[in-house]
Amino acid sequence: MTRKLRIVVVGDELAAGVGDPRALGWVGRVVARTTEVDVEHYVLAVPGETSTTLSARWEAETEPRLTTDPDVDQRLVVALGRHDLTAGLSVARSRLNLANILDVAEARHLRTLVVGPPPGTHDDGERLADLSRAYGDVAQRRRVPYVETFTPLVNHDQWHADLAGRGDDLPQQAGYGLMAWLVLHSGWHHWLGLADPDA
Repeated sequence: MTRKLRIVVVGDELAAGVGDPRALGWVGRVVARTTEVDVEHYVLAVPGETSTTLSARWEAETEPRLTTDPDVDQRLVVALGRHDLTAGLSVARSRLNLANILDVAEARHLRTLVVGPPPGTHDDGERLADLSRAYGDVAQRRRVPYVETFTPLVNHDQWHADLAGRGDDLPQQAGYGLMAWLVLHSGWHHWLGLADPDA
């Protein structure tokens, strides 16, 4: 019998793939490459979301997408965006928000993976680098896999060309493809208990 997997993704417009002309985003591309299991995935995205609003809503919105079927392996992906910077949240507050999400998920026995924020086009590189490092530290302390997207993409020409093509800090097809590649090659299959197809 094929193993059943249900993945709930919470995050902002980047999680939903806004700006992708193929309407896949990075989530759709990653799920399409996860072929060893029967996957259901649900993306619960709010445009402009900060880690504070995500922390407040994720549990109530995730609950209806979960099942009591013991044969279904259920997972949570926390896809963090850049809006904490524009909202003026401190790094300490952002850390606490993620810590709260991960602690509640652990208490509910919901295995979690965190995807960090990618770079934008504005002059916020150093602040976003600090935020990404902080998120990574919170995840590491809780032994939760963390996909770093900022550092690999901050000087990536194709990423920045893709952002410039829209002019609104959102990637297009190439950019979401790069994010998907990073997720797939940062322990995605290991997290799901699957053999790495590229190994």
